[in-house]
Amino acid sequence: MEFVIFELENGIRVVHKQVKSTKVAHLGLFINAGSRDEQDSEKGLAHFIEHTIFKGTKKRKSFHILNRLDSVGGELEAYTTKEETVFHASFLKEHLNRAAELIADITFNSVFPKKEIIKEKDVIIDEIASYLDSPYDQIYDDFEELVFGKHPLGSNILGTEKHLKSFTQQSIHNFMNRLYATEEMVISSVGAFSEKRLKETLEKHFNAPIQRKRNHQRETFETYRKVEQSIQKDHYQSHYICGNMAYSTVEDKKNGMILLNNLIGGPAMNSILNMEVRERLGYTYNIESNYSIYSDCGLFSIYLGTDQQYLDKTIAVVNKALKKLRENELSVRKLSQAKKQIIGQMALGRENNQALMLSYGKSLMVHNRISTLEEIIAKVESITAQEVLTIANEILNTNNFSHLAYINK
Repeated sequence: MEFVIFELENGIRVVHKQVKSTKVAHLGLFINAGSRDEQDSEKGLAHFIEHTIFKGTKKRKSFHILNRLDSVGGELEAYTTKEETVFHASFLKEHLNRAAELIADITFNSVFPKKEIIKEKDVIIDEIASYLDSPYDQIYDDFEELVFGKHPLGSNILGTEKHLKSFTQQSIHNFMNRLYATEEMVISSVGAFSEKRLKETLEKHFNAPIQRKRNHQRETFETYRKVEQSIQKDHYQSHYICGNMAYSTVEDKKNGMILLNNLIGGPAMNSILNMEVRERLGYTYNIESNYSIYSDCGLFSIYLGTDQQYLDKTIAVVNKALKKLRENELSVRKLSQAKKQIIGQMALGRENNQALMLSYGKSLMVHNRISTLEEIIAKVESITAQEVLTIANEILNTNNFSHLAYINK
């Protein structure tokens, strides 16, 4: 089998892929809690916990946490999104017990020392300042804030300096008690060890008692109205982003939307926008499209950075390309090429064991199942030109687009 799935006694779900040919293993804990689950007074708290959870447990100080895997050449990492928090490690296969015990310890036994909380606030305030120096990063978050407004999806993951300064140990415990339930956790593993060895290791260390199901229901996003905004910025370039609401993770049309987004401005150099705007006209160095998928909605967007003199011309080229996709079915050849490309990209991605571990974990957490590569390929192959055309007319209608521009002063 490509992978195995089982459940620990306390309700934590586990997915494991045994890869006998590798000496390096990857283990991650996924928690179904992110910035959109914060209350109004908690903006940035999910990310703050991601930082401070490494600062001490009942039996370890910060140094011992950081040194535990580093001392044997391993890596311990974490990240926060709008819907999840993830702690994951990469290590030599013989250190499975060390990695599993460490992730369990920081998750269930962190004490969040007051002096470390104070120190980490300054670290994250500096992180916010660094992020504000990057218009490419900032415009994506500002666009989501523009589109989602006061809805939790519109909040910046990093939070604000005002909110950060208000966080206490009690703030952290309230958030974790409300959201860190074992039934909302998934462990994902890729490595040479057997299912039996992994299960014994996890049962030993992830033996936290069953926590109640979380009593938090996410606020769904239901009302979208297009918004336009231009901001004067002291940058060398002008930066522009536009987009529209798209499909959620549970909607079947998301597969066609993923293919269409990849065709329009995905990572490949032969995307429509890259070929038209960068290669043919030379208007911009960076142009791309993105499709962010959430549990109850999605957001399609196009970003570009260019000299002010080319901004209007570039936008016109983008609109023309989208109009063509709305008015014309993809040819048999073009659709076949688009399918081959995204299938190839996904297959290559599965050769990266860390990326595979992260993908498996998120899929099991969100869908409570994992599709095999064969099943994914079958879904891609089933997409029709008519389906892509329908999606293009639903999502790529520029009359419904929101717009945000950073205009160079």
